[in-house]
Amino acid sequence: MSNTGSRAIELPANQPKQFYRGGASIAELRGAPEADFGPEDWVASTTTLFGKPDAGLSRLPDGRLLRDAVAADPTTWLGAEHVAEFGADTALLVKLLDAGQRLPVHCHPSNAFAATHLDCRHGKTEAWIVIGTKGANPLVYIGFRDDVPEGVVTRWVAEQDTSAMLGALNEVRVSPGDVVFVPAGVPHAIGAGVFIVELQQPTDFSVTLEWSGFLATPDAGHLGLGYDKALGCVDRDGWGGRLDELIRRTGDQSKGAVDLFARNADPFFRADRLHVSGSVELDPSFAVLVVLEGSGSLGPLELRRGSTAVVPHAAGQEVLSGDLVAVRCRPPLPSSLGS
Repeated sequence: MSNTGSRAIELPANQPKQFYRGGASIAELRGAPEADFGPEDWVASTTTLFGKPDAGLSRLPDGRLLRDAVAADPTTWLGAEHVAEFGADTALLVKLLDAGQRLPVHCHPSNAFAATHLDCRHGKTEAWIVIGTKGANPLVYIGFRDDVPEGVVTRWVAEQDTSAMLGALNEVRVSPGDVVFVPAGVPHAIGAGVFIVELQQPTDFSVTLEWSGFLATPDAGHLGLGYDKALGCVDRDGWGGRLDELIRRTGDQSKGAVDLFARNADPFFRADRLHVSGSVELDPSFAVLVVLEGSGSLGPLELRRGSTAVVPHAAGQEVLSGDLVAVRCRPPLPSSLGS
């Protein structure tokens, strides 16, 4: 077994080509403000872009793909309890996402829909941790305000009625520290100038309701299923009266470990924001660490603002020390260990 599987490892940027603009905030965070390589940085990724065999995969310093290293020694990387439930599957994808323009209205399939139509155990529930904004009115759009009939959604997509689709969504102003939980099926869009750490299930499944002006053809927006079938994954329920189930405001919490998600995220992923001044011992877990501010170390690994690292379970109770703020992202707790 390589010793790269037993300590935290810093990873470089991994920015597969996307269809929309962005990336300047990623470059600035990483300390390369002149660079603009793409709007998404897939951190510690064992997931590929939909329909592409290699794009999106993270590579370790020794040249191996992280996906292959995990497959070769899953218990070292993920822990025995995780492997018993998920196999050699990290069950997590983490991204830095910098929206240089508004993203299209889209949604993602559930586990059940993905299993039935895409031969995959994972759908794509996700969550956004806002770490920066630009512009006077940074917005996200999440869930229909009111129930929408199936035929109306079908017509909007067929006619590419952008104003109707966007106007039907809940418009929410965001600021750093805000957290948005996006269950599978819920239509959404991220506005220009919003910079996030995104946690999601490890797939690249998207059904793009608003493809005109974003995708080359409508065929790129329905996962090869055709829109008649793909739109079956859309959550058409109204969320206007229950946005508190999806949005948390944590920007005023700046001490210790801040648990960023409500319990409705537990089956999909976990995250906390660590405010460290001195040192803190972290419990053993596969994790992805994103340093937002300051500098320090995780065990022997030196960290600075913009560092991204993958932490194997076998690293044990590593000590995070220094004067820094970081987001620690983890896969779902195995059900055998849940409350």
